[in-house]
Amino acid sequence: MDKINAIITGVAGYVPDYVLNNEELSRIVDTNDEWITTRTGIKERRILTEEGLGTSYLARKAAKLLMKKTGADPDSIDAVIVATTTPDYIHPSTASIVLGKLGLKNAFAFDFSAACCGFMYAFDVACNMIQSGRHKRIIVIGADKMSSITDYTDRATCPLFGDGAGAVMVEGTTEENVGLMDSIHLADGIGLPFLHVKAGGSVCPSSRFTVDHHLHYTYQEGRTVYRYAVSAMGDDCTKLAERNHLSNEDISYIVPHQANLRIIEAVAKRVGVPMEKVLVNIQHYGNTSAACMPLVLWDFEKQLKKGDNIIFTAFGAGFVHGASYYRWAYDGATAAEQGK
Repeated sequence: MDKINAIITGVAGYVPDYVLNNEELSRIVDTNDEWITTRTGIKERRILTEEGLGTSYLARKAAKLLMKKTGADPDSIDAVIVATTTPDYIHPSTASIVLGKLGLKNAFAFDFSAACCGFMYAFDVACNMIQSGRHKRIIVIGADKMSSITDYTDRATCPLFGDGAGAVMVEGTTEENVGLMDSIHLADGIGLPFLHVKAGGSVCPSSRFTVDHHLHYTYQEGRTVYRYAVSAMGDDCTKLAERNHLSNEDISYIVPHQANLRIIEAVAKRVGVPMEKVLVNIQHYGNTSAACMPLVLWDFEKQLKKGDNIIFTAFGAGFVHGASYYRWAYDGATAAEQGK
């Protein structure tokens, strides 16, 4: 039996219509465009403002566009995986809600929680499922409504986050030298004090006290996170390239988690890759957590060519981090044109 490689056969994304730019944000909290742009590189972010809509809405929008774009038969989908930090509910899974809304009859669904590494980790799991031969077609979605856990009285964190979703179709191929080649995924467990949401889980259930004291929002010690993120992402990329005998010239693009432009630039410098090879859209969307990577693929699909060597890298709460080496499997310009 021929070896099965797992490839992305389509990518799609969705962001809400409402744009919260730095000028408007400066009327909500004590900040300004220069302060935000200098420290983060973010100019605007998309916010889901409609009441009663959560992460599953964003995920469903992206998945529906993906299925239309790829022409996939709904009955051919084996699984739906949603990577998210902001599920609609503690239970049921957001993925099951998406599956139901899409009308998929032959699939199972589950959520994947790995903070900003969520999509990269979930994609790796989906690829292994495909490579096993037991599954043929899987939708992997990174989606987050980060505005739901953002404290808009905290000038240090509220400029960072936005809402969005990106989705990829993962399928098998017997073609060699395309698809997921290798990955390094790690967690050290030391990050809890520096990046977390204090309340809402089993350790600190919701109460009037937790609501009154803003304990349901993201807390971050930015300098510590910055230092760990740069070293972890940079080292992961370097190790992955070395063990796959990739020189910097061999790397077509790096797709980093879109947390902060300064982090992205520092990682590129640490790896030794010019920023021209680093795909960045943080200026438009901010940090959308698990949605960042697929949204980058969605935005830059048209310039991706078959055989491009792509390095994904991310860092998130936990701390969790890693990098994946992927060889692009189709002509992005053609697919982007067909998807219009």
